[in-house]
Amino acid sequence: MKLLALAFFCALAGFAQAANFRTVVIDAGHGGHDNGGQWGRVYEKHLALDTAYRLEAKLKSLGYQTVMTRRSDYFISLPQRVSTANRYRNAIFVSLHYNYTWKRDVSGLETFYSSESGRALAQCVQSSLIRRTRAVDRHAKYARFYVIRHAQIPAILVEGGFVSNFNERDRLKSGYFREAIAQGLADGIQRYRRSY
Repeated sequence: MKLLALAFFCALAGFAQAANFRTVVIDAGHGGHDNGGQWGRVYEKHLALDTAYRLEAKLKSLGYQTVMTRRSDYFISLPQRVSTANRYRNAIFVSLHYNYTWKRDVSGLETFYSSESGRALAQCVQSSLIRRTRAVDRHAKYARFYVIRHAQIPAILVEGGFVSNFNERDRLKSGYFREAIAQGLADGIQRYRRSY
């Protein structure tokens, strides 16, 4: 029922706000000396980059142009990431991350936005992610993260699961699960674009 409600909101919000974009700026979080969340040899920066490549392949097969803020394991500052995003007008920005908390029982996927156009995109992506992964739904939420707050195009930040949760970490180590996340992202982006 919740997924149906999210899909309905996605359609309504997207109708007013989605643009006929053809470019997706994909931002793999962290990199280089910035590992992000880490548990043993499981690094957020590596998960994010792997997911970014998987998403890029899916979007290209759908006819989108893609821009990656990084293509290997090196550090990029937050302003540099935003600068890349803001070079494109007819585009959206998707920042990919994986979560970490000291509370080991916390799990699930969530998508953050900082603008009304970002909200519509976040709703579409979040519902599609949950449909593909069957993970715990932590919902689309407002936040003031630097990269989505300063992007001048519809922007979201996706947290694809918790490396700090034993069961979710095992899933994240699986290419199959990361593929499901990438497919959910691509599905949500398509739904957002088609909903105007």
